[in-house]
Amino acid sequence: MNWKGFAKGLADRQKDNMAQESGSNNARKYIELAMAMLLLLFVYIFSRRMPTLGTAADSKEEKQKTVVIDPGHGGIDGGAISVLGDEEQEINLNISLKLRDKLKDKGIGVVMTRETDTGLYGENDRNKKVADMKARCSLINDVNPDIMVSVHQNNYSSEGVKGAQVFYYSHSVEGEKAAVILQNHLREGLDRNNERKAKKNDNYYILINVKCPAVIAECGFLSNYSEAELLKSDEYQEKVAQALCDGICEYLEIE
Repeated sequence: MNWKGFAKGLADRQKDNMAQESGSNNARKYIELAMAMLLLLFVYIFSRRMPTLGTAADSKEEKQKTVVIDPGHGGIDGGAISVLGDEEQEINLNISLKLRDKLKDKGIGVVMTRETDTGLYGENDRNKKVADMKARCSLINDVNPDIMVSVHQNNYSSEGVKGAQVFYYSHSVEGEKAAVILQNHLREGLDRNNERKAKKNDNYYILINVKCPAVIAECGFLSNYSEAELLKSDEYQEKVAQALCDGICEYLEIE
């Protein structure tokens, strides 16, 4: 036997085996390194996305609520005249301005359809009342608030009728919910003997033509002497505004 040849062949096979094993180890190391890099890349991307997701959620939770307050009438349309000679539009505006301030104090965004004795019509509009109502609805729909509250005063042929009442569009589930809440707060804040309930309506233009939850708050009867006297007083207007504010906050789930 050629021992030298045998020994040389054996040595060569050992070298080949070592080379193959070394190559296998190197390949394994490359795979492990690649997997580690992919894992680090995943952790990096995930860590970058987490604050973004959190911020989006926080932003949604902290999104400011918005209310549109619509003081009924104004300008050439003074609304009803009380038995004491006061114009409805002025009482509506006074209550609405007080309500605006109270809502802002709660951190709620407020948009007014008017802040002075003016209407939302142009001097060249042939039918100023129709133009005014269309402009109000357009403004409200552009704002797209969480709720719209239109402030009015009621009037009736019989002097004995009285009591605040809130109206909502009959096909609006959220409108009904808001109206019931505001009605309860008006009763608690103004007259606990008031047995009036929130009432559905299919005719009020503004309720039909706005897209958001909407109510009309008739705060009292100008045809009733006692309520007409109260509604012209600053102190009572504050009470009305507070009751409406409390009701809106409950509807919006704001403490």
